[in-house]
Amino acid sequence: MERKALVLCSVVAFLGVLSAATGFAAEATRIKVSEVKFVSTTQCSYPRSPALGLGLTAVAALLIAQIIINFATGCICCKRTHHTWNSNWTKAFVFYVVSWFTFIISFLLLLTGSALNDQHGEESVYFGNYYCYVVKPGVFAGGAVLAFASVVLGILYYLTLNLAKNTTRPWGDAPLPNQGGIAMGQPQFPPQFSQDPVFVHEDTYNRRQFP
Repeated sequence: MERKALVLCSVVAFLGVLSAATGFAAEATRIKVSEVKFVSTTQCSYPRSPALGLGLTAVAALLIAQIIINFATGCICCKRTHHTWNSNWTKAFVFYVVSWFTFIISFLLLLTGSALNDQHGEESVYFGNYYCYVVKPGVFAGGAVLAFASVVLGILYYLTLNLAKNTTRPWGDAPLPNQGGIAMGQPQFPPQFSQDPVFVHEDTYNRRQFP
């Protein structure tokens, strides 16, 4: 692996681990139902929680990792038009699509969980009854798992795309098949000399045929 690829993968992997770790930490420190108290019949009291900062840190780390991967690789569709198709391009495209899919879901889970966990003194009304809203269990954890999966898929996409570019040639630059040791060259023909036609009188020809 080249030094540039090694450094990039190391940085992205660190950001992925950071995003997953802070996501799980936000899950552990989120506000629980037992921690919420009713100040009045229409107001809830929420304790302070570091889940907001941890969740936003996970979102930022995931976003930076995704930007680095896509900036280093560029647009796969643009690169694909200049190379022949092979299995590495197929794998890279699959990694690219699934990485973006997991990134979007993880980003929304972590960001929404962070915003909803920071509610203070607010309540929800359902059919005339007041309820204190808390983030459901598993929101931050699910976002952390998907964040780590997105980063891993992004690294695989980067490595597979580089392998595909190194093992294919542009159109029209394909090597010629093996000629079996036959030297190719221009055909050689012996020189041909043209002479002016000789005209023989008709009487001479007749005399030779009929003496």
